[in-house]
Amino acid sequence: MSELLTADRIEEIDSLGSGSPDPAALVAELVGAVDEGRVADPDDTGYALLVAADILTQAGDLADALALATRAIAEQPDDDAYARSMRGGLLLRLGREEEGMAELSALRPLLETDPDATYLIDDLAEAGRTETALEWLTGALDAILERSRTQQHESEDAQDEAAAMIYGLAQVRHDLREEMGLPHDEYDNLADRLRAASNHALDALDDGPATLLFWPQAEFNALMMRWPALSGSYPTAWDEHRAQIELALVEASGVGGADLGVVVGSVAGLAAFAEQEDLDPTDEETQDEYADSLTGADLRSWPPGRNDACWCGSGAKYKKCCLPRSRG
Repeated sequence: MSELLTADRIEEIDSLGSGSPDPAALVAELVGAVDEGRVADPDDTGYALLVAADILTQAGDLADALALATRAIAEQPDDDAYARSMRGGLLLRLGREEEGMAELSALRPLLETDPDATYLIDDLAEAGRTETALEWLTGALDAILERSRTQQHESEDAQDEAAAMIYGLAQVRHDLREEMGLPHDEYDNLADRLRAASNHALDALDDGPATLLFWPQAEFNALMMRWPALSGSYPTAWDEHRAQIELALVEASGVGGADLGVVVGSVAGLAAFAEQEDLDPTDEETQDEYADSLTGADLRSWPPGRNDACWCGSGAKYKKCCLPRSRG
């Protein structure tokens, strides 16, 4: 029997995508595992199908991608919004306007409640419906701002969530209008003010560096093997490590993202630094000082664009990799 398809392997395939020398083989691996019941965690079945659909979409095979997206919806009926959005976008690109807009329109309310729902905007824009995408973003901002004005006695958590939603939607809308060549309007000015305020808040931070020390997967594993004492300072799994970094960056920004960054550590680098400075490499202060010493090629700015490669080095797009991790 062929080996099981793990979540790590699905993620690896996702990072390779259509850039692989043989994307068809990756699709066959994913779909074959689903068809043969070889997905290690059945909850990842829909994920595997969506990754395969995305690879086919990038390769221009929209009809087969649509079939897989439809299968993914059936596999995860309780969490199918992303798959339905992909399906709606594919229907539009295949000329099935009424079906595609019906699928996406049913999901439109998520833009007012789900911080990650801007995948709807991506699917509309990729289908050439930028005007509709802009209309939906504007409507969502209108609704959230009006709700904030009329419900001023909400809990602090609710206010923070609304602020993060406004920040995120305003930035996506700003970027879309810029791509469309449109002049600044009131909401673009709001996006600029929010971004400037976020940067100002970061400049005022005095409880830590503007960059966080990040260990790529191979280095993280080597770090734990060389200095087992560090197991109490780090999570047990690398996925948890990068999720913690992403969440810490979002929290530090205050309103959902700004000019922060990570510095990339290496076991050899930490060992050399500790030896040179005569310090204990397992000491937290030593690692802070080591992080401060890293510059240039070791620095990765944050956040990347939604469609840019993720800062963690997985090779996947940020919107499909660490961005969702910031939601805990």
